Amino acid sequence: MTMSEETQPIPSIPPGKDVPPVSPKPSVSPEPDVSPDQDVARSESAPEEPAAPPVSRARTIGKILGLLHPHRYAVYSILIAALLGVVSQSIAPYVLGRGTDIIFNGVVGQQLPSGVTKEQAVGQLRADGRDQFADMVAGMDVVPGVGIDFAGLVRTLIIVLALYLVSSALIWMAAYGLNEIVQRTVRELRSRIERKIHRLPLKYFDTHSRGDLLSRVTNDIDNVSMGMQESISQLVLAVLTLLGLVVMMLWLSPLLALIAFLIVPLSVVVTLLVARRSRKHFAAQWAATGELNGQIEEAFTGHELITAYGRTAEVQDRFDETNGRLYDAAYRAQFVSGMVMPLVTWLGNVVYVIIAVLGGLRVASGTATLGEIQALIQYSRQLTQPLAQIGALVNLLQSATASAERVFAILDEEEEEPESDSPTMPWGRHGLVEFEDVAFAYTPENPLIENLSLRAEPGQMVAIVGPTGAGKTTLVNLILRFYDVDAGRILVDGVDITEMSRDELRSRIGIVLQDTWLFGGTIRENIAYGNPYATENQIMSAARMSYVDRFVRALPDGYDTIVDEENGSLSAGERQLITIARAFVAKPSILILDEATSSVDTRTELLVQQATARLRDDRTSFVIAHRLSTIRDADRIVVMEDGHIVEQGTHDELLHAGGAYTRLYDAQFRALAE
Repeated sequence: MTMSEETQPIPSIPPGKDVPPVSPKPSVSPEPDVSPDQDVARSESAPEEPAAPPVSRARTIGKILGLLHPHRYAVYSILIAALLGVVSQSIAPYVLGRGTDIIFNGVVGQQLPSGVTKEQAVGQLRADGRDQFADMVAGMDVVPGVGIDFAGLVRTLIIVLALYLVSSALIWMAAYGLNEIVQRTVRELRSRIERKIHRLPLKYFDTHSRGDLLSRVTNDIDNVSMGMQESISQLVLAVLTLLGLVVMMLWLSPLLALIAFLIVPLSVVVTLLVARRSRKHFAAQWAATGELNGQIEEAFTGHELITAYGRTAEVQDRFDETNGRLYDAAYRAQFVSGMVMPLVTWLGNVVYVIIAVLGGLRVASGTATLGEIQALIQYSRQLTQPLAQIGALVNLLQSATASAERVFAILDEEEEEPESDSPTMPWGRHGLVEFEDVAFAYTPENPLIENLSLRAEPGQMVAIVGPTGAGKTTLVNLILRFYDVDAGRILVDGVDITEMSRDELRSRIGIVLQDTWLFGGTIRENIAYGNPYATENQIMSAARMSYVDRFVRALPDGYDTIVDEENGSLSAGERQLITIARAFVAKPSILILDEATSSVDTRTELLVQQATARLRDDRTSFVIAHRLSTIRDADRIVVMEDGHIVEQGTHDELLHAGGAYTRLYDAQFRALAE
């Protein structure tokens, strides 16, 4: 199978054709050569992701809003629709108050003698000692002796209904449009994350938990989507509604409006205090979610090993501890953020009582009409709703921002070294590979390879042996440019691989790993993965050359048999033969076999060896092997220790030299003899 920069190799692609979609493929892991237990310990000791400072949160919110920039004109239209809807909604209570005035004026007018003016009626009331009633009548638009104007009342109610209908329609249109924009934005964000992942260097995946990465791509993006969907639309409407209410209340009664506005600073203070306390809990919640997903992914992947070693209780304890921290963080975040609504509502009720009492006194004194006070009371009640919404949405934004920080952290990661603007294309595909004074270290303080030089002639089989941690698999990563060398250079067919495009380089290389990897699909599709343009004849030929055809014919569905990574219907050897067939189809000029026979039985090993021997014909081959019996016929055997080549030669030459290779050979076969 061949390697590419992102998801597939680029062999010769016929002009005018699109590359078909394929499943993601595995990468070769680096070789600091640690044991699985050490890997588990490393993941267990990973520090919890700290909460970001406030400056970072402000920057994150700016990035979230920046995602909407491509849709800014649509956003402007939505804001206009929302503004018109809020204006209609804000005017409606005032118009409804006018309807109340029509009713109240009619009721009071019927109690006054007809045939007199309002001034005469007020004077008569004062003469009768009814000064308070006289003051109220003086402030009303009343006609003595005339009852309720039902025609005017109906017109007023129709206007109110029309205003509410227009308001609802406009606000619904704004919400619908914003929903579409948010979903498009989140779709684009997912696409950016997907493209970014394919541009990240291998070292990123070596230092980050896969479960945590999956949590960022799924849970965190979903949380950002929900936060944008709910908070932006409701926040815009809440702010516009608040502004509309402020304007109407100031117009009706500046004094009572100022009393009502006491709730605003108090609500802001409450919201800020609660948000400050909830911020760290939301950050801890999503960090614990990512850690928990990493543990679950690890437990499911290694379920058989965990069970076999009796570590189920330990894994369960780790899960319970992380799950407990997630529970505590989520409980505290929701409890603290949930305090905003009842606190703001209580403040609103206090202001409502004050306005109701003072408003009643103003109506009685004739300085305001009943309809105006009714509208003012309604506005004061409505004032609580947007304030409570803003407070709740601020806390929702805390959660979404915490997730967004984790998502943007991926987008901000350093990518692979950029390719040359004018990449060099080697002449021909001969398979000449040269290492010239190569130095490399996974971490600067621990150099792994120093001053390594090696030349593999076209068609040669070069076997690489050595103890664990010697740097064997690291050479594979360097050839494929999963990592770049720190010093020196690597040449393929006379061209420095850093001057080639990664697609071109990896299209020349086929690799068969120790751990077989099959994606969910048919056997035919898994073989064709090495070359998406392989014909049926090429697939069948590769299957016969790799001995896949021998067992596939016995399957009920033949080449249409569905397999996947965890499929148990195929043995380890059969799965390995399929990966060899995949490499046959790719027709690489350079072949890398990384312990391709280490996990199969002896009989299957012979088939794998015969298949790989055919595959190596006319190709430069690098074979990494611990079983020295499988590399006796290599053209050159390279012995590595501590990142250095200590010996190289043929099998017989190295045995005759009596050096490091001899010690490996004697230790292996002495152990077998005993």
